[in-house]
Amino acid sequence: MENIFMSKSGGGAGNNFASGYKQGREAQEALFDILEREAENSDYLEGFMLCHAIAGGTGSGMGSHALEKISDRFPKKLVQTYSVFPVMKKGEASDVVVQPYNSILTLARLIEHPNCVVVLDNTALHRIASENAPDSNSSFSHINSMVSRIMCASTATLRFPGAMNTRLINLIAPLAAYPPMRFIQTGFTPLREGDATVMKTSVGDVLRRLLQSKSMMSSAVMEKGVDHCMLSALAILQGRIDPTEIYSSLAKIKERRDIKFAPWGSGSLNITQCRRSPYLPVTNRVSGLMLCNHTNAASLFQESLNQCETLLKKKAYLDQFLKEDPDIMAMLSDAVERVRETVQTYRNATKPDFIEIN
Repeated sequence: MENIFMSKSGGGAGNNFASGYKQGREAQEALFDILEREAENSDYLEGFMLCHAIAGGTGSGMGSHALEKISDRFPKKLVQTYSVFPVMKKGEASDVVVQPYNSILTLARLIEHPNCVVVLDNTALHRIASENAPDSNSSFSHINSMVSRIMCASTATLRFPGAMNTRLINLIAPLAAYPPMRFIQTGFTPLREGDATVMKTSVGDVLRRLLQSKSMMSSAVMEKGVDHCMLSALAILQGRIDPTEIYSSLAKIKERRDIKFAPWGSGSLNITQCRRSPYLPVTNRVSGLMLCNHTNAASLFQESLNQCETLLKKKAYLDQFLKEDPDIMAMLSDAVERVRETVQTYRNATKPDFIEIN
């Protein structure tokens, strides 16, 4: 139990970034005692993985404080996050009224500190779950299952070493090579679960599905007037795979021009294969995870910006933030500007002269 931290009050941060950030500061010594003890006991520490949400108070505030301090104390170590983005449907109010403030304040820190951010988009996860499991209870179970499969598949090459991508840096470097554009969207197939029948999936079939928007666990959209493109992409395949299948499938993808890469780079779809856990039942011949860095992530940021600016114009719900931190307005202003700059960077990346612009 010495490596588990729990708040003495037993409560959270009340959906308040400022409260979560303050609690993170107060708990800093206890938290980093745990982290440093684990770091000292590890044989080869390559980095840290943080799981959190950006809309509530604890995941946003305490998570942001942890990110900042990990970067300060372990400047040479990699940091990757699995960040849950809230449901952000245009024109719809959130369940957490201050979600836009929390999200913007957290996004600013995700832009600055981690080396890679894997986006777990609740909007897309709910859509996929409702399509596959209409019952509300099974829907939540399905969402948790999808998230766990993404996390397991994205670390499979580290846990079941093969010839390629056996270190965290091997995964992060090609995917997040253009800071601050380090937000990785995911897709997974097949999504069917709970069926004892083994699906006869093939490499070609899996790759074709992974390149379809309905397989992507992201609600990012192609913005009007912006010619969005792929910056980098990695497919992790698991199962019984003949290498010749990979070569032939890649050739078909290139021939059909299924992926539009940035005009200023020489992008290509990277594919790696790895073993499955021997302890899990096999329900398909081949499964795949797509990790992609796409410029349409700008639409996610823009929606958060729009919601935040709407609240700021009304100066709504700021009292509870100001009670925790009198300087929160300056933090919000800086965060909005940082996120706005990142949106523009993503949009600039769609242009042939991106390198010159930056």
